[in-house]
Amino acid sequence: QVQLVESGGGLVQVGGSLRLSCAASGLIFSWHTMGWFRESPGKERQFVGAISRSGGSTNYADSVKGRFTISRDNAKNTVFLQMNTLAVDDTAVYYCAAKFQTTLSPLDVYDYWGQGTQVTVSS
Repeated sequence: QVQLVESGGGLVQVGGSLRLSCAASGLIFSWHTMGWFRESPGKERQFVGAISRSGGSTNYADSVKGRFTISRDNAKNTVFLQMNTLAVDDTAVYYCAAKFQTTLSPLDVYDYWGQGTQVTVSS
């Protein structure tokens, strides 16, 4: 079955950086658009960004644009989320997701989800 496993979360100070990874198995990775989402207590799940099948196109939420970068390594079935200049408001559980459709809209429905990894930014 399809598995998406996130890693790399942790505790970081304001202004710091973290790199999340999401390892995929059970699917043809290069055929899937990959997305990152986050969820914090009391808030709805929020789109962070998405990357196309080839990695040639990305789309980001305004709140992370210029600070976060999504990349992928299709040879290793892994997608990454590089997070820089972290703020307290970035504290959340971060999820990766996969879908067969090629669009990068924040409103797209994803087929598969990981279990999430906690990112905590402290002041």
